[in-house]
Amino acid sequence: MEYKVKDIKLADSGRLKIEWAESRMPVLMHLMEKYRKEKPLKGQKVAGCLHVTKETAVLIKTLAVSGAEVSWSGCNPLSTQDDVAAAIADEGTPIFAWHGMNVDEFYWAIDATLEFEPTLTLDDGADLINRIHQKRPDLAKKVIAGTEETTTGVHRLRAMAKAGELLYPVIAVNDAETKWDFDNVYGTGQSSIDGILRSTSVLLAGKKFVVAGYGHCGRGTASRARGMGAQVIVTEINPLQALKAMLDGFEVMKMDEAAAVGDIFITATGMKDILVRRHFEMMKDGAIVCNTGHYDCEINLNDLAALKDEVREIRPNNEEYRLKNGRKIFLLAKGRLVNLAGAEGHPSEVMDMSFANQFLALIRCAREGRDLDAAVHDVPVEQDLDLARLKLDTLGIGIDSLTPEQEKYNDDYLAGT
Repeated sequence: MEYKVKDIKLADSGRLKIEWAESRMPVLMHLMEKYRKEKPLKGQKVAGCLHVTKETAVLIKTLAVSGAEVSWSGCNPLSTQDDVAAAIADEGTPIFAWHGMNVDEFYWAIDATLEFEPTLTLDDGADLINRIHQKRPDLAKKVIAGTEETTTGVHRLRAMAKAGELLYPVIAVNDAETKWDFDNVYGTGQSSIDGILRSTSVLLAGKKFVVAGYGHCGRGTASRARGMGAQVIVTEINPLQALKAMLDGFEVMKMDEAAAVGDIFITATGMKDILVRRHFEMMKDGAIVCNTGHYDCEINLNDLAALKDEVREIRPNNEEYRLKNGRKIFLLAKGRLVNLAGAEGHPSEVMDMSFANQFLALIRCAREGRDLDAAVHDVPVEQDLDLARLKLDTLGIGIDSLTPEQEKYNDDYLAGT
């Protein structure tokens, strides 16, 4: 099968979105032109499982221009932009993704992506890698190496490696500073607020806005909510992160306390059962709950369903749960990623660096993958620094550099007062 998308006739609309993304992703476009003639991925087959957005389309184009054959599936049932998927298919890339997939369709699409027997994999959440390990271990022998885009996926892969079950090396693109300290913070922060506003149109100013988890994604979301005038409350299990949140000026408390006072709740932990039955029973009438972690298990939907008397869709990506106690709770994007299911995901400018990291990591996989252990590997610091410099260059921003005397002083351990 060449592709399966919602409607190939949407391709023209998707192309316009992709053109816009290209105009906002100068680093990736620079790398595309740099490697157009060299084609460092010639002979490689890249299987990707990542949100199908306009930015992803630019990454796919960069991979293809650099010589790779590419096959793609979406990493979330609700994050695919159907017109972008149509444009990707229309350009000749096998893609199997549409908005609103059920679980069976989701894994069928991953299996279809793997049919061309990849030599490299690109993942967001490790579902494709896990599928190879669980259902198609025969393919693992043909895979040189892979990359992983998100925190949740890196956690899964490190657990696999620790258990001795990871069959090929994977580069943790998520852990590159030019990814996690920009994409996760600024991207998630802005796009999560965007998803909430598109799904509800509520005023954030004055609302008690509860953020579960103060990692990079939670920190970015809390910062942007405060910028909109919300009174932000943070819940945490890590004492260091809780202390950071407090010193950053946020109120910190247990979820059992926050549940009774919050107006809007967003989970950003990567852990299941952050919001459960007892929390729903405490919530105010009209409370809004959503998730910006990779999987929908952070909000226990079975617990919420057990309390319901009726469910109806109020507006796109906004379901009203009328509880048996008479209160209403509004669930956004069915508990999936609110920033992608309820909005368009991260802005192109921040995905520019993330996907540039993906591209360079895949080149490294092709060149060095056979020599790497079957473990999770970091992105080199030099790559981080080079990408940051390139991003600054595209923005017309110059920075200082150390003089020879300063470099000498920097290494002079005898220097003092």
